[in-house]
Amino acid sequence: MRIVFAGTPEFAVPSLHALRAAGHEVVGVVTREDAPLGRKRVLTPSPVAVASEALGIPVHRANRLDDEATAWVRQLAPELGVIVAYGGLVREPLLSTPELGWINLHFSALPKWRGAAPVQRALEAGEQRLGVTVFRLVAALDAGDILTTDSRQYPEGTSAGAALSDLASFGTGALVEAVELLGADPAAGAPQVGEASYAEKLTREDGRLDLGRGARAVLAQWAAMTPEPGAYAMHDGVPLKVRELRPPSGSDSPPGVDAIQAGAVGLLEGRAMLALHDGMLELVRVQPAGKPAMDGAAWLRGRDGRAELA
Repeated sequence: MRIVFAGTPEFAVPSLHALRAAGHEVVGVVTREDAPLGRKRVLTPSPVAVASEALGIPVHRANRLDDEATAWVRQLAPELGVIVAYGGLVREPLLSTPELGWINLHFSALPKWRGAAPVQRALEAGEQRLGVTVFRLVAALDAGDILTTDSRQYPEGTSAGAALSDLASFGTGALVEAVELLGADPAAGAPQVGEASYAEKLTREDGRLDLGRGARAVLAQWAAMTPEPGAYAMHDGVPLKVRELRPPSGSDSPPGVDAIQAGAVGLLEGRAMLALHDGMLELVRVQPAGKPAMDGAAWLRGRDGRAELA
C-alpha cells in the first residue's frame, strides 16, 4: 500500500520501520521542523526526519499541516495516511486526501485517555496496564472508529519514558495489522465504546510531587512525569529534581523508619529514604539546581544525613 507517514519523536520511528518491513511503500514523511536543542540551541532534525532520510524517503518539514503540507501530500497520491505522534492536528482537506483517509496509533485503550499525554496520565492515575489503539482519524479528538487494539502490563514505578519506548515497538504489531485490515476491507472499523477520559497536556507544575499523598500515589506521579516535564520537590525553596525514585527493596521497611518525621528524608542503611504518611520511597538519584544528577544518598550525606522536602 502507498502510505504517507506523519510523526516526529523517537517513539514514532519504530512504526515507520515496521510499515516498511511489512512491505508497504512509504512514499513520503511529514515531520515537524528542525528545533533548537541543548544548551547551545543547535537546530536539530526530528528523529523521524533522520530515520526517513536514512531510508531515502522524501521528507516535508512543517509545524502545521496547512495548505502547503496538503499540496505536498496530494502530489504523492497516497492510498493511506498514518500518523504517530506528529504533534499537530490533521484537518480537512488533508484528512480526506489519501484514498483511505488517515489512521493513528494512539498510546491508550480508547476511549480512555484521549489527548496529548495518554501514557503519562494513565500512569499518574495508578494504572499499570497500558494500551495501544489504532483508529481512523476524524474531525473530533481521538474519536474515530477502532481498527485494532492491544495492551500489556508494566511494573509499578515504570517511568513514562520507559513505557513509551516499549509501547512504541509493541504497538507496531497493532499498526501493521490495522493496515492489513484496511487493505482487505476499506470500510473496516468499529465505534469506540465506553466513557471517554482526557489526557491533558503536561505542565511543569504537574511535575511537583505532592508529598501529602501516600507512597504509591507519589510513585505514580513520579513515574508519569519522568522524564518530561520532570518530577521535583522543593528543598530550601529551590526545586530538587527527582531523577529516580523507587519503593524500599525487600518486604520490610528499613530499621529506623519510625524515627523519621513524615515528609522528611533521612539516611537509613545507607539509602536516602523519603517518609510519607503511609510508607517510604527511596530517592535513588536527584539533581540539585544548577548541578549534575547525583546519588541520592551522596546528596543527603552532604546535608548531615537529613533534609526536608515540600
